Amino acid sequence: MKSVKTMKPLLLAEYTATSCVGRGMAQTLAALIEQRSGLKRCEFETVKIDTHIGEVPGVDSQRLPAALQIFDCRNNRLAELAVRQDGFFDAVQAAAARWGPRRVGVFIGTSTAGIMQTELAYRARDAVSGALPPSFEYGATHNSFSVADYLRQRCRLEGPAVAVSSACASSAKVFGSARRMIESGLIDAALVGGTDSLCLTTLYGFHSLQLSSPAPCRPFDAARDGISIGEAAAFALLERVPENLDGNSVLLYGVGESSDAYHMSAPHPEGLGAKRAMQAALAAASMEPGDIDYINLHGTGTPSNDRSESQAVTSIFGPTTPCSSTKGATGHTLGAAGALEAVISALAIRNGLMPGGVHTARIDPTLTAHYIRENRRAPVRRVLSNSFGFGGTNCSLIFGRAG
Repeated sequence: MKSVKTMKPLLLAEYTATSCVGRGMAQTLAALIEQRSGLKRCEFETVKIDTHIGEVPGVDSQRLPAALQIFDCRNNRLAELAVRQDGFFDAVQAAAARWGPRRVGVFIGTSTAGIMQTELAYRARDAVSGALPPSFEYGATHNSFSVADYLRQRCRLEGPAVAVSSACASSAKVFGSARRMIESGLIDAALVGGTDSLCLTTLYGFHSLQLSSPAPCRPFDAARDGISIGEAAAFALLERVPENLDGNSVLLYGVGESSDAYHMSAPHPEGLGAKRAMQAALAAASMEPGDIDYINLHGTGTPSNDRSESQAVTSIFGPTTPCSSTKGATGHTLGAAGALEAVISALAIRNGLMPGGVHTARIDPTLTAHYIRENRRAPVRRVLSNSFGFGGTNCSLIFGRAG
């Protein structure tokens, strides 16, 4: 692996998350402490699939500001719901006032964006010509850039805006994109995160690949048989580390990315791409494997993914570093997973909590990573969070306490 440049840590000045386990930080933390899952049997829209999903209640009733109605779709409604939580919108406004709106960038990950708006538009096609309804706005809804554009306008920011769509690593990779722009001096702060919402294409697509589990997903379980699709929106405000820093602050210490392109949908059987991403994150943070207290696994609950990730983790960290997947609680939120689990990592650090894997009843004895099923209360100074996507796009992030 080529040498990786050590990065300067960045401050997670604010952060928030909304998923099926709760809206905002308090509800999310409570679900982790209670080991409560938000997965339920699929009753979404017209979908007829025997599976469980992580649906966020109240998304359909959420309204966008009148001036931004052109962006109206499920994905942007979910983003709006989340950006209002935990005082996050006000924190972004304060950053824009502090640095100037042109010095705050927007970096958002998503996979299917507002594709459901297109699904609805197809139902309303002209019976004769087949034309989509005049009200359909592809650019402001279905387009992958839609959510980044929406948040940029919603937060009245004028810095660079980027949408990353690299499957399930999308909203982890935005941390790397923002970090590079901050280090280059182009911006001083960034709104980073991810939004991915439920749609028919995703649910039927994963079902057609035989990757959806009829039961709530159970990562690392001996009887694991697939994923549970979820939806989420999670955001963080990244800034340079100030001189006077609260010792309880959470910093982004390392970003590691790799692309192994082993297979369109299957991971490398030995997890080589995952291994390179984790090694790159450690190198960027100038850390050794022993510096990591807990690993938030990608842990989707499919036989091949969990097996390859376990091998990759063990090859670097050995069999003793505690790790788990929180997807048994939230479901796999696809393009939002990296950001959601980044926020969960920050909560783990701030609250001395290693969350146990929900729904996992009997750990697969052939998997060598040290998977934990029950919560552990202990000081957590450094967390590594993994996000791996189709096509071999991989990203690992390292977060840690400042003090």
